[in-house]
Order: sequence, then structure tokens, then C-alpha cells
Amino acid sequence: MNTTFLLAARAYSTLRGTLAVVGMAALGTVVVLPGPRESLMDHVPLAAFAISDPFVTATVSEGQIQAAEASRAREQRAVTEYISKRYRVADEAVAGFVAAAYKAGGQHSVDPLLILAVMAIESRYNPVAESSVGAKGLMQVMPKYHLDKLLDHGGEQALLDPEVNIMVGARILREYQRRLGDTEAALQMYAGAFDEPTSQYANKVLAEKARLEALRQKVKKQSA
Repeated sequence: MNTTFLLAARAYSTLRGTLAVVGMAALGTVVVLPGPRESLMDHVPLAAFAISDPFVTATVSEGQIQAAEASRAREQRAVTEYISKRYRVADEAVAGFVAAAYKAGGQHSVDPLLILAVMAIESRYNPVAESSVGAKGLMQVMPKYHLDKLLDHGGEQALLDPEVNIMVGARILREYQRRLGDTEAALQMYAGAFDEPTSQYANKVLAEKARLEALRQKVKKQSA
């Protein structure tokens, strides 16, 4: 075998071993813990999943997590108060809608403020709204076009459950965003007005979202 090639192969093998040792050292707090996988997950969820490179470990402190949660709680309270006053809906009901929007937004990677803005334009936060063409609930979902998304929730009537309606509506929005690559176009498709040239529906939703976004930024400044 060529001597140069042999030396190179040995060097490569040594390098791989070194990288493996470094990587294991970075994860040392994870691998030495006793117990099954679930136990490991309970002890070090952040340390285990924050690593994207063998040489770099990013961790988030408990204090940072608590600060982020407190900031989000303040944001949700401010949004709830704004919606309740603007649309004259009881605080308790709106708080539930807002919490569901943030949950659905996190699950489907949709800005919860966009979800709430769609609700404002579609139903003015009326959870039992039904249109003449069959759209139902807060986000006015058309069940005949989305029956597959309702199977796990018990069918069409589940759309009058606010949490189900919001979750399904957020899922539809995300699908349209991915398909079209543009939020304005996704909103137009959501409204069944994709070919409407002035994007009137999308503009209404985005204007409402802008008001909510201004509120979000105000809360962030107050928290800083």
C-alpha cells in the first residue's frame, strides 16, 4: 500500500476518534445519567437538544425560560384585553381563544397573532358563527373541504368547539403558506378569493395583525 495513503488513512482515523471523544464530552452530562430514555429526557431536555455541532454547546438557563414564559403571559394578557374591548367579548372567553391560538401557532408554526387576526375578520370572535355557505366557528372553516382534518376530532360538528376550530384553521393556514410561499396569497386562498386582484381580504387580516403586532412590541419594550 502507498505509504502516503497509509499515513493519511491513519490520520483520518485518529481525527475521527478525537471528534468522537470531544462530542461525547459535550454530551457527558447526558450519557452518564442512569435510568431509561424517559429519565434522561426529564433531566436534561435542553442540554441534549441544544447541540448542533460537536464543538458547540448552547444551553438556556431556567431563569431565561421563566423570563420568556412571563413575557409571553404578559403578551397574551394584553392581547386578550385589546380584543375584549375592541370586539366586546367577555375577557374569560377571549382568554381561552388567545391561549388556543398560541397553542395552535406553536404546533403548526403560524404566528398566533395571524390566527387571531383571521378570527377577527372571519367571525368577530363568535365561536358558533355559521355562514350561508357552511363555514363554521371562529375561523369559519369549510368542513366539506377539510374532512380529513376533522376525523380525529369527531367530524364536522367539532368545528363549533373553539379549540378544535382554531387548531384546524391554523393547520389550513400553514398548509397554504407552505404551498404558496406567501402569507398574503395564503390568506386569499383561505378566504376562497385567490384570484381576487386587490387582495381585499388579506389586507383586512394583515391590518388587524399589524395592530396586534404593535401591541406585542409595546409589551416587549415594557418588559425590557
